[in-house]
Amino acid sequence: MMIDTPAVLIDRERLTANISRMAAHAGAHEIALRPHVKTHKIIEIAQMQVDAGARGITCATIGEAEIFAGAGFTDIFIAYPLYLTDHAVQRLNAIPGEISIGVDSVEMAQATAGLREDIKALIEVDSGHRRSGVTATASELSQIREALGSRYAGVFTFPGHSYGPGNGEQAAADELQALNNSVQRLAGGLTSGGSSPSAQFTDAIDEMRPGVYVFNDSQQITSGACTEKQVAMTVLSTVVSRNVSDRRIILDAGSKILSTDKPAWIDGNGFVLGNPEARISALSEHHATIFWPDKVLLPVIGEQLNIVPNHACNVINLVDEVYVREADGTFRTWKVVARGRNN
Repeated sequence: MMIDTPAVLIDRERLTANISRMAAHAGAHEIALRPHVKTHKIIEIAQMQVDAGARGITCATIGEAEIFAGAGFTDIFIAYPLYLTDHAVQRLNAIPGEISIGVDSVEMAQATAGLREDIKALIEVDSGHRRSGVTATASELSQIREALGSRYAGVFTFPGHSYGPGNGEQAAADELQALNNSVQRLAGGLTSGGSSPSAQFTDAIDEMRPGVYVFNDSQQITSGACTEKQVAMTVLSTVVSRNVSDRRIILDAGSKILSTDKPAWIDGNGFVLGNPEARISALSEHHATIFWPDKVLLPVIGEQLNIVPNHACNVINLVDEVYVREADGTFRTWKVVARGRNN
């Protein structure tokens, strides 16, 4: 198959291995696995995760939940403190199956009154990421619980401070403490947490919701969550220009496919698979600049390189389809069906 670049490639063998590895970890610790599909937004991958033993799936938006419910997935948690307008309530009520949502305020807990009775809610608590979520010891926690009534199902958190070199273990400990403190204060309920960098240290909660582990990326490598050989998604790119004197090459994969996500603790905007010193030093919309390492043969115009992006989730949301490389070297395409479903 001729693939025009830039394009997103998925290695089927590595993808399968990543899914199996996380399922085995969850199973070994008797933790229910509910992977976050916002990473891939692809029906075929979600089905692989469920077939490997996932309890259900996690979504970020009502739009994602609508897509996956329409494809037959029946156990969906929207792990987000939704703002429940009348229209949002109508959309949620129309989604079939077991649906649960996140809340982190008394106002939105009260707004769940318009939802059908079987839709459950989990209270989001902050475990150190300092994003959304109630402090585990705050009086507001009990007030939200009271407002939810029988709709209350438990508490959830995202230990996002796990991102960064060596942060995973402490983030997992913070997560466990926040969740346990919360359910003790509320006299019970499910504990749901998890992120890809902290997953290997997560061993004592009820449910985990990692997402990026299916693909892995430069952030996961730098965080210590995976190795380069466990990266299942890359961006195929072609050398379109080069300058021999300063060993500079230009690729056709710019910010419109790699995204501009660059944490302070990451060097560059992605790197060449198999050559981690070859890092993208500058991005334009359709150009990526790499100053090629010394003592490594400078690529020629027309040569194709696989780029490991910084953040896989953002890349997927920029393409309509991906190319999947099978074990025999053949390719198939999968549609990114939930692309752009941001509300």
